[in-house]
Amino acid sequence: MDTKKPLIGLTPAELREVAVECGLPAFAAKQIARRIYVNRCKSIEEMTELSKRGRETLAAYYCLGLEPPKAAAKSSDGTVKYLFEGEGGRDVEAVYIPDKERATLCISSQAGCRMGCTFCMTGRQGFHGNLAASRILNQILSIPESEKLTNLVFMGMGEPMDNLDAVLRVIEILTAPWGLAWSPKRITVSSIGKVDELRRLLDQTKVHVALSIHSPFSDERAGLMPVERVWPVTRVLELMRGYDFAHQRRLTVEYIIWNRINDDMRHADALARLLRGMDVRVNLIRYHALPDAPHLQPAPENVMVAFRDRLNDKGVTATIRASRGEDIQAACGMLSGKAK
Repeated sequence: MDTKKPLIGLTPAELREVAVECGLPAFAAKQIARRIYVNRCKSIEEMTELSKRGRETLAAYYCLGLEPPKAAAKSSDGTVKYLFEGEGGRDVEAVYIPDKERATLCISSQAGCRMGCTFCMTGRQGFHGNLAASRILNQILSIPESEKLTNLVFMGMGEPMDNLDAVLRVIEILTAPWGLAWSPKRITVSSIGKVDELRRLLDQTKVHVALSIHSPFSDERAGLMPVERVWPVTRVLELMRGYDFAHQRRLTVEYIIWNRINDDMRHADALARLLRGMDVRVNLIRYHALPDAPHLQPAPENVMVAFRDRLNDKGVTATIRASRGEDIQAACGMLSGKAK
């Protein structure tokens, strides 16, 4: 990545300071923001509204911050996994998922993760660093399919609530009129349930939220997700009950199903009780086996169907998420980046 300061990730107020610093008029900040986020320029030289001298001064200290992916792998189902510069010697990955009229990008917010979920390849790496807003945005703006995107999910490497300031900045840029002007309904942020940070996200944005639960029983969930010991899922759901998920935004519960671990009717009934009275949809996710976790195996298809049907019978809307990109290690829980 260029050692100069990146312009992507900056707000108009910050760009105003940059403009003045570079001898440009303050109003040039609006022109720079428009060129970066609306016109998607590829170089400072393309900002022809600025004087030649102003462009030269700007380029002496700043770069756009756009860097192409270091590598790409395409799945047989059309999914594409991109490798990007990360932090702390660990690269990060983003996954492009085309599906009829939808084009979704799954992006990373951290290199590695400190949450330590036992079933997640990213969590097994440990934590290598938070991504700056510029590096999160680079995943969105630098892929060939950037302008085709219809949806964005913060479900890649890392826990978004653990890097919330950068995530909120990216959401602001994506949804602001001076930025990409997206509807927040096009954005979903996934979390394991850091309560204070989730409250900030809910108060400051209108994006959709996806909550990872994976077991309705506290002791079992704690064995899979150490976060349960600090932020119990009951406390997280208590927070969620205070917000409207019936109209402007949606709450989704993510539930990976493992064979003979959390796949029986006892779990389905307990999950239904846990979610009773909430406007929520449950995504049942096929587990993608990791080579060093032989005790975790995917549940059979008929078991997943029975689990889904039981939840629906209990009044909880549930669907089985289609698996994408498993052959290129791009499916849920398989992202790892690459050590340099």
